[in-house]
Amino acid sequence: MGVSVPAGNPPEGGLIPEAVSICKKCIKPKPPRTHHCSVCNRCILKMDHHCPWLNNCVGHYNHRHFFLYMVYTVVGVTFIMIFGVQLAYEEFFSDQEPELDGHPVRFNNSEIIPVTESLDHLSKEELAEIARQAAETAAKEWRHKLIIFAGLICVGTFTALGALAWWHAGLITRGETSIEAHINSAELKKHRAQNKFYQNPYDFGPRENWRLFLGTKTRNWWYILFPSIHGPYGDGLTWRTIHDSKFS
Repeated sequence: MGVSVPAGNPPEGGLIPEAVSICKKCIKPKPPRTHHCSVCNRCILKMDHHCPWLNNCVGHYNHRHFFLYMVYTVVGVTFIMIFGVQLAYEEFFSDQEPELDGHPVRFNNSEIIPVTESLDHLSKEELAEIARQAAETAAKEWRHKLIIFAGLICVGTFTALGALAWWHAGLITRGETSIEAHINSAELKKHRAQNKFYQNPYDFGPRENWRLFLGTKTRNWWYILFPSIHGPYGDGLTWRTIHDSKFS
């Protein structure tokens, strides 16, 4: 749904109830938390970033879908890795011969002596069996390569997407987008240099921030466990801040 659901744009020619600035690219009023996407070449409501993997902007209407897509993918990859360990172990180590009792035996592998043998004396059945075993060996080697490749893909996906999901979870907890994180960081440094206090105006506390992000303020928390088409709070044009009155 992160691909099919648009991020949301300011209305064309419509009334914008609250504009904080004029977009230098669109030359149009910009609602709060709205930023211009250089890829889409238009303003995006509560823009987080432009995702090249989804070929879509992540903003007000699909931010939740993007985050849950990452979480579901990490959970799925974790499931594959946990239950794939036994499969990989059986594929790589199940046919190893058991160790012999007694003293260890050393084999001289320093020199390879080629052994040639004629197959003319073998029957068709024996030749077919040799061919079958050779095909099984080749197939097994390919299975080993595919398992290793799948393992690397799973580990890479788990690491990269897991780290990205964790970072976005921190942003959501603080009530900010990735763009606002840079803005708030710059504002915080500027205010500290002036011995002033600065707080993100959209940070209502971790619990309330997650409720607003997931759209579960009046809904059951089961909505976050399964894909849901319910939209976020508000229209993305006006935003309450910590300076306004509390939510009713």
